[in-house]
Amino acid sequence: MKDERSLFVSLLFMLTISNGQNLQIHYDYAEERRYFTSTLEMYRPDDLGATFWFVDFDYNQPGNKSASVGYWEFARYMNLSFKEGLSGTIQFNDGVSRWGPLGHAWLAGITYPVDLKITSVSTELLYRAAYGSKSPDGQLTLVFFVPLLDGKVHLTGYADIWSQDKLDGEGKETAVMSQPQLWYSLSPKLYVGGEARITKNFLPKDGWQFYATFALKWEME
Repeated sequence: MKDERSLFVSLLFMLTISNGQNLQIHYDYAEERRYFTSTLEMYRPDDLGATFWFVDFDYNQPGNKSASVGYWEFARYMNLSFKEGLSGTIQFNDGVSRWGPLGHAWLAGITYPVDLKITSVSTELLYRAAYGSKSPDGQLTLVFFVPLLDGKVHLTGYADIWSQDKLDGEGKETAVMSQPQLWYSLSPKLYVGGEARITKNFLPKDGWQFYATFALKWEME
């Protein structure tokens, strides 16, 4: 149980405060977007560490609004016995869209919780090997969870900051993706809330982009 608790803290309640799965339905209401996104997540600890994955689908195919973008991430966390709270991780990301493949990436590194008094932030330092990249890159991932109003409201999310090849192939640039979420509990299993999507140099867009969603989340055993 000690190993599971330390890993659970280091992942910062990625799936709020339950072990299992959740299904989220987001509606992106920006004028130029207007489509739904589904997210299925799973977090499950075991004696050696934990497994986390999620799958996203955007439903914005021209004409019939069927699935237009699919993306998934898989992460395996392994407890490192010589330091409480420290874990090793191996991760894989991949996706496809109507304009072509998003490109897959392998990541490996370590994760450790940083105590900020009001909450802890899970910090991941990762080596990133993306398909087609001229050289390996690095990534910093921060995951946070803040309970509010006696746990009735949850502020949660993550921020990824990584290096990548520029579109013109000349040198590197910094890319950012952050998705803070705010959830209000309607019942032990049902939440209402939304998500802000903040990106920089995230293909196929350059520069900073900001979008927001309205969402429902259902926790499953």
